[in-house]
Amino acid sequence: MSSTTRLLVLGVVRIFQPVHGYDVRRELISWHAEEWANVAPGSIYNALKSLARDGLLEVVGTKQVGGRPERTAYKLTLKGEHECNELIRDTLWQVRIPADPLIAAISMMSFIDRSELIKALDARAAMIDGMLAHSQIVIDAIDGVETPEHVREMMRLINARVAAELAWGKAFKQALQAGHYRTLGDKAWMPQLAKKAKKLGAAKERYGAARDTKRAAKIPRKAKPAARKSKR
Repeated sequence: MSSTTRLLVLGVVRIFQPVHGYDVRRELISWHAEEWANVAPGSIYNALKSLARDGLLEVVGTKQVGGRPERTAYKLTLKGEHECNELIRDTLWQVRIPADPLIAAISMMSFIDRSELIKALDARAAMIDGMLAHSQIVIDAIDGVETPEHVREMMRLINARVAAELAWGKAFKQALQAGHYRTLGDKAWMPQLAKKAKKLGAAKERYGAARDTKRAAKIPRKAKPAARKSKR
């Protein structure tokens, strides 16, 4: 379980306690936590059970209505409150680079055609513009009644990070159009050390071949054994 999942599950239980696992799951889905925190809805029940085993949550009761599955209600223990506070402080005070699969794709851009890279950047820019426009509508609709006002700042932070790609993408596109960087069809890049190692390996092969040829030339031919005289 990631520290983000740990924090969000503990935090939601802390807000609504005592609360059923179903309601924790529903709340995090309404927060779209899967999109910005990579918290899969299917993992929430397992997270609750794991946190209870660790002594951070306490089961306060179970309830079954009709033929529906049994629901378990949770609340934080003192240890859970301490853990929740520590996770909040650790995340606030530590700067971490968000994981972004785009960085991995850029590292392998030499396998993609230059024109496709440029088209992909244009498509991403259009999608980002749409996302930002939609997010602004959501931000403006937050009234502090059904949704806490501080959620605005969560969305503004997400928007700021997403919007930063627009300036980067524009500069990257211009560099590609100017012929910078190697893409599919260009001469492959190789580190200087690898080039030296390759040259050294080729030199060793030439030296080894010459040495073997020289040795072969020095080996004397074996004299043929004298023919035996036949007895009469």
